[in-house]
Amino acid sequence: MPHHDDRPDLAGEHPFGDMGQLIFLVFFLVVWVLDSFLLKFSTCVPCLVPPEIRIGVSIFIAIIGVILAKNGHDIVFGEVREPPSVIRKGVFGVMRHPLYTAALLFYLALIVTTRSFLAILVFVGITAFYNYIARHEESKLLHLFGEEYRTYMQDVPRWFPRIWKRK
Repeated sequence: MPHHDDRPDLAGEHPFGDMGQLIFLVFFLVVWVLDSFLLKFSTCVPCLVPPEIRIGVSIFIAIIGVILAKNGHDIVFGEVREPPSVIRKGVFGVMRHPLYTAALLFYLALIVTTRSFLAILVFVGITAFYNYIARHEESKLLHLFGEEYRTYMQDVPRWFPRIWKRK
């Protein structure tokens, strides 16, 4: 697995970012599986959307996540930028955290599939955690790149592409 420590062109992640993501993933999957398939505690709410449509929407969401994750990973780890600079190409031209957004989309795809309310509650916590580590990384990037990154933050949204251009 690539590490930030030996790459001067990368600002680095939150010290607990990887471990926190792993803990949340395991916790989410346990809650999602237990609630969706075994206990069915919060999935008994009637659904007006047939399972075939929910699964189709979930697959579409997951495909978008795969595209974001692959493109973002390839850009970040596919080349060393000398001198270090703000990444603005590809998916980083439309969102600042495509890898984190991809992870959130995977969680969302699972939730849409089974409608687990308990999983939604865990997802809210996961989203807050990703926002926290994204802000931490942004502060490191601001320290590293200064005004260049500040301008990037103004031009490119953190999570989802803008439908309209800022004036």
